[in-house]
Amino acid sequence: MLGSTERVQAVLDDVATAPIPEAEKALFAFVDKLNDAPGDVRREDVERLKAADWSDEAVYDAVSVCAIFNFYNRWIDGTGVHGLSPDMYAKSAKRMAAGGYLPGPPAPIP
Repeated sequence: MLGSTERVQAVLDDVATAPIPEAEKALFAFVDKLNDAPGDVRREDVERLKAADWSDEAVYDAVSVCAIFNFYNRWIDGTGVHGLSPDMYAKSAKRMAAGGYLPGPPAPIP
């Protein structure tokens, strides 16, 4: 989805009709259920992901990322921390598209 704001918007609008691979649709549907009704997630939901060729590690990663973002969203809401401006989100997206979540190299010691 990198580099295609139209594809990202299509996923946000309706993942079922978005122009992405079926495996990604299955993953997004799982994460939606995990967000909306975590108590309803069952072994069958995970089996659908595995049938779509997602590994146990990928499922674990998806659950972990979902959980961490839920934690941070609730922490932000509860503490009154404000989100970034749209401009800052765009800058952050460019940085992350280029380097992912890893921090940059350490600054040289003067």
